[in-house]
Amino acid sequence: MSPPEHSTARRPDALTLEVVELIGEVVARFHADYEEAAAERSLTGAQAKLLSLLSLEPLPMRRLARKLRCEPSNVTGIVDRLEARGLVERLTDPDDRRVKLAAATPEGRRVARGLRESLRFAREPLAGLSEDERVALRDALRRIVGD
Repeated sequence: MSPPEHSTARRPDALTLEVVELIGEVVARFHADYEEAAAERSLTGAQAKLLSLLSLEPLPMRRLARKLRCEPSNVTGIVDRLEARGLVERLTDPDDRRVKLAAATPEGRRVARGLRESLRFAREPLAGLSEDERVALRDALRRIVGD
């Protein structure tokens, strides 16, 4: 009987394991800082993420649900709450009048910009890197995420 395929796969080397651990630490710190910045604006993390996405462009509800990895009904509730605060509005898609788009209002874009600008966890460490180092880090991260 032959061993299962996965048992013959090469184990990650120590450097790869260290990089994975460091990425996990960066993600945890980013998440904590993002949640704190959202709370300072009386937003949940999901509301802040949705608002940040909409500050870039209006999006249909289904696409928002895919980007947030949640059910469309959850997105509807989040949009409802942000709309009640004047941060988001619903628009009719000019290309398909049956489709509703969610869009950040000018106030919503202002709040999203403030949210992004308030993220502190990496500001000082990144400022300590040279421009070449930041470009190399950006390029490596783009390769990892597949952009």
